[in-house]
Amino acid sequence: MNLIYSNRRLLAFIHDIAVAGFSFWLALYLRVGGDFSILPAGSAWAASLLFTLTCGIVFGAHGLYRSIWAFASLRDLMEILRTSTLAVAIFLALAFVTTRLEGVPRTVPFMAWFIMLAGLGGSRMIFRLLRERRLSALWERSGGGRVNVLLVGAGDEADIFMRAISTNPQAAYHVVGIIGENTKRVGRTIHGVDVLGTVDQLPAIVSKLRNQMKAPTRLILTRAVSRFNSGLVSKLLEESTALGLSLSRLPALTDLRNDVAAVMSVRDQPLALEDLLGRPETKLNRSDIRAMIRGKRVLVTGAGGTIGSELVRQIAALEPKHLTLVEFSEFNLYRIDMETRESFPYQSLNAQIGDVRDGVRMKQLFTQEKPDLVFHAAAIKHVPIAEENIREAILTNVIGTRTVADCCAQAGCAAMVLISTDKAVYPSSVMGATKRLAEMYCQALDLSSNGTRFITVRFGNVLGSTGSVVPRFQEQLAKGGPLTVTHPDITRYFMTVHEAVELVLQASSLGIRPGDQRGKVLVLDMGEPVKIADLARQIIRLAGLNPDEDIKIAYTGLRPGEKLHEELFADAEELIPSAADGVQLGKATTIELSFLQHHLNDYALRLREGLDEDQSVATLSELVPEFKRPQHEMERAG
Repeated sequence: MNLIYSNRRLLAFIHDIAVAGFSFWLALYLRVGGDFSILPAGSAWAASLLFTLTCGIVFGAHGLYRSIWAFASLRDLMEILRTSTLAVAIFLALAFVTTRLEGVPRTVPFMAWFIMLAGLGGSRMIFRLLRERRLSALWERSGGGRVNVLLVGAGDEADIFMRAISTNPQAAYHVVGIIGENTKRVGRTIHGVDVLGTVDQLPAIVSKLRNQMKAPTRLILTRAVSRFNSGLVSKLLEESTALGLSLSRLPALTDLRNDVAAVMSVRDQPLALEDLLGRPETKLNRSDIRAMIRGKRVLVTGAGGTIGSELVRQIAALEPKHLTLVEFSEFNLYRIDMETRESFPYQSLNAQIGDVRDGVRMKQLFTQEKPDLVFHAAAIKHVPIAEENIREAILTNVIGTRTVADCCAQAGCAAMVLISTDKAVYPSSVMGATKRLAEMYCQALDLSSNGTRFITVRFGNVLGSTGSVVPRFQEQLAKGGPLTVTHPDITRYFMTVHEAVELVLQASSLGIRPGDQRGKVLVLDMGEPVKIADLARQIIRLAGLNPDEDIKIAYTGLRPGEKLHEELFADAEELIPSAADGVQLGKATTIELSFLQHHLNDYALRLREGLDEDQSVATLSELVPEFKRPQHEMERAG
């Protein structure tokens, strides 16, 4: 048996040679009606030998034995078709040159071609069917099928999943039914499993299966979650929780491309919170993004933060010539430096401790590193922290941004990208006002510069970022609740960090193109805003618990500087469609660069001399006229 397994390719080759020889003789037999005596002596043997030898050489040279019979597919059949056709064509050419096809009927090679296709393809399919039947029996005997599952989606993904579990003796699932996204396939079957109904009929379908003693314990989304409507996914999560089912999803087929084990097992995955955002995948122009980064010297400030570290990961994958990480926190710098060196061992990399407020240190780094592109992600971003540390927030977010931008201009960088926020629109907090002032400075520089481009990219909250609402909810959930929400109606825009950085890079590649982008803000499409209270309920449901029953939600009141609803652009900003999906251009109000430089020089000097917080806010309000404290803050102060 071991000898057979170690020589499987040779045995397959011998099998195919035998099929080729048999095909020729069977074709000849059918053509002459079994009377070989009418053929010239020796001609049939010579022709069959030439046919078999030609097929053997072509089969071996064409790589027909790289594929595995156990996984024979339509692709393998197409390969057999191409190889057999080539072999017959070469045989005809050789036979015509040597014997002019005399002594053998000229229809025989074509008949042999049909018979050979059936023999080569049929044997492989029979082998696969026998193997699958044997594995299916093993699967049943091993107790597989104890976990009944219900699939949502009657498409190709469901087919792949069912094939995978049918060929895996260790598979733990038994598909008891399929739910269609519409009525088109209801009543039909996939691999013998019925499409029982649509999503709207889920409770009735589950009840029917329970009556038939086939109660499912899990509901699995077969398609990529981004291809479902977000409301539908939320509804399924709510209904599955009520029905006592866990909701999970299959990995997207693109997630399996480099993972052979995943392809073989195709296991489901728990539904993640980002799956509930429900936005369709944005089509990225990856060639433009790669062209922008590849072979360039890139510097990232705030490289250890949530956005900065994801920028580093994605930029490193695009093969920059050199990558500089600038970070004020030693621990965060150490962490992203080690991760990048392990993931990209051949990447030229330099990790530098630096404070963007320190002009001498920044100039030193720019002289030393000579960046072509700068991504400025360093900032004090938490609204309550900025409210308690007003002077520090202004020095970091405004003066620090000005320092980095001036260094970019003096060093002749190709572009600087400022990471901004939706809180800069009609700012009600110190954090939002400082980011708006930073935007205004970069816009003014962009309009006045003949060389360096200054690109501002604005987006909302990053799902799961350090200190944001989601990690706090998860910590509160782990303690048994309650989950605290500031106001029942408060909403926010959300994006995953991976998606946000992808779109930042896409926007940046758009911003550096020649055109009418100068002085404009690039606004990322964040989809629809999400109610924070609904987000809290979804997190509770994802944990398999019932909101307001198992875990309470408590409302604590708006915090200093906090608004009920954020906006991505102001009324005065004219939105212009861009050439990139997921990105719009905002024609924001601009101020003369000389005016800003004069006032920021004075502002920075007074801040460093100890300007008190009331005067700091008053000056900030003068420079950012749209900065207004919310009504609840004014009432608290008055």
